[in-house]
Amino acid sequence: MNEAIDGRIGHVGGIESLTLDGRRYFFGFDYKSDLVVSPLIDDPDAMAAFASEHMRQNTGKHDEAYWAELVDWAVEYSDLVEEDADRDFTTEDLRLEGHLLYLLASATEWDCSFAAEPQAQEAFGRLGFDEGDIEHCVEHCLQVIRRDGWDTRPDEWAVARFFVTSAIDRLPGNWRLLYATFVDPGRNVAG
Repeated sequence: MNEAIDGRIGHVGGIESLTLDGRRYFFGFDYKSDLVVSPLIDDPDAMAAFASEHMRQNTGKHDEAYWAELVDWAVEYSDLVEEDADRDFTTEDLRLEGHLLYLLASATEWDCSFAAEPQAQEAFGRLGFDEGDIEHCVEHCLQVIRRDGWDTRPDEWAVARFFVTSAIDRLPGNWRLLYATFVDPGRNVAG
């Protein structure tokens, strides 16, 4: 159930958490690489066991008791966001922006293969964003779409649609459950 993500075993990292519809999920995060390194795990003991087996700290490998303290810490604190509200989501009012967009990109290893699509590549170029600045470009596109409507902003719509569709298709482990709302064909990526 809490299978390690291929290629992400042994990373040095810490524990983060978020809530979705009142349910807390923990996950491992490699801060140096900006990379999600575990599935979403809703049981604190299971998260500590997972981290003990698959993660490291700068000081090396540690036991479950050590990781349990970091899991407890992650309930109240985060090294990724300053405000607790930035990691508390409901499916009813889920918006793909800010922290949620950052986690989507870090869970998919910041892959920008979506830009290989000719329509997305052309739109990306016309918008003038650097290919290395995907998170800010997509966040900008989503904000503009929400403000002006997708039909009046075709370049922004193309970039956001291709990025989100591509990223969601590549989500590792059970990360798709956090983004399931955006997979629903009756809902557009702008929220």
